[in-house]
Amino acid sequence: MTAQPTLRLKPPRGIRRRAGHPWVYSNEINMDEAARACPPGEIVRLVSANGEALGLASFNPHSLIAARRLTTDADSTIDTAFWATRLRRALVIRERLYPGPYYRLIHSEADGFPGLVADRYGDALVLQVNSAGMERALPDLLEAVEEVLAAKTVVIRADTRVRELEGLERYVRIARGELSGLVELEEDGVRALADLESGQKTGWYYDQRDNRRFAAQLARDARVLDLYCSSGGFSLAVAQAGARSVVGLDSSDPALDTARQAAALNGVEGRCRFERAKLFDAGEALSRERERFDLVIADPPSFVSARRELKPGLRAYRKLARLSASLVARDGFLVIASCSHNVDEAAFADAVARGLADAGRDARILRRSGAGADHPVHPALPETAYLKCLGLALD
Repeated sequence: MTAQPTLRLKPPRGIRRRAGHPWVYSNEINMDEAARACPPGEIVRLVSANGEALGLASFNPHSLIAARRLTTDADSTIDTAFWATRLRRALVIRERLYPGPYYRLIHSEADGFPGLVADRYGDALVLQVNSAGMERALPDLLEAVEEVLAAKTVVIRADTRVRELEGLERYVRIARGELSGLVELEEDGVRALADLESGQKTGWYYDQRDNRRFAAQLARDARVLDLYCSSGGFSLAVAQAGARSVVGLDSSDPALDTARQAAALNGVEGRCRFERAKLFDAGEALSRERERFDLVIADPPSFVSARRELKPGLRAYRKLARLSASLVARDGFLVIASCSHNVDEAAFADAVARGLADAGRDARILRRSGAGADHPVHPALPETAYLKCLGLALD
């Protein structure tokens, strides 16, 4: 076996690595000629400035996150067997947690697959490949999937913007099997539909599972407004739980069409209305018309995709909280979320509190939450705890 290239860190840069942090930034590396010559995704040995072995990592000399640690064992072989072992561990955890094969199977670094997400839809699996290391490892990963899971269909979603930061092209392809339209999934007794090739994320937002269950508890006999409804996750959950009526708004026609089909699949189409809208404009119009809802759900896409966007992003969350609160009836409820990993829990809660004050509404927080257990958090990487959700009762 060919020995891996050695990547030496600058002093005292090994400290975070010894504490378990899985990333090495480009400015922490002694970027000599040998390091610069490494192809993206190369497996390298990490050593501290004094030569202490720190393990193996995938390396991309063109990325800000230059090295992503794979293991602390520098003698490991990174091959199909390596990935199959990790995949089996991830599968055992999910099978303990969920009764059916509908969940996030791999949550990147937290499951030991840096830069990879995998969502399971019964016999279909979607791999979202976000790093050069995972792109290079794809042949071994696909063999491991075949060995452990034997999925009939495997879709590669290599279409995220983050791939551009890795110097990678964007594409979508079916690596195994075939697809014929939307795929059905089941969640808490609700039948939903996902577009695995072109739907948002991998086709479904498994991360909001627990928060949908909470919203459903508030929905009996309620008038519900679902802002950024996408393919209908929250809308379906509250309608199935007995909401009197549900209005779902989103800017994506394909997502809205999927939501309508799913509502019919569950027999709740008579109580659900899905409309295309610019969300802030539509919300302001509803507020002017003095429309009020017993439950408002606001689950927007990320407002902060980079640190430089933090201040305007927080202003947008504050505006959304103000607008959403203005649409909640007296003694009603608000469920509001942020999926921006650059926004921490305290900053999001502060933005929501300011928005509530702007709307002149008193409230109490009933629930603070994040993603479901199929989205584990890496103890040393807070970015893996990206989702924040608040459930509030408004007076």
